[in-house]
Amino acid sequence: MAIAAPYVKRMRDLREDHDLTQQQVAEVLGTSQTMYARYERGANELPIRHLVTLCRFYDVSADYFLDLR
Repeated sequence: MAIAAPYVKRMRDLREDHDLTQQQVAEVLGTSQTMYARYERGANELPIRHLVTLCRFYDVSADYFLDLR
């Protein structure tokens, strides 16, 4: 089993800190809850377009989201 990317935990933490469901965030991204859950588990890589959308939505930098700092 592959090790999840460092951003996976941050993605879930941001969602939970904002008291949002996976369905609500999936709607922001224009994707299904099932696909969003796969991103959050690290089963699928998060597309850059979704990274940008989530950074804007949560008002965080990509460096923070990706755990680069």
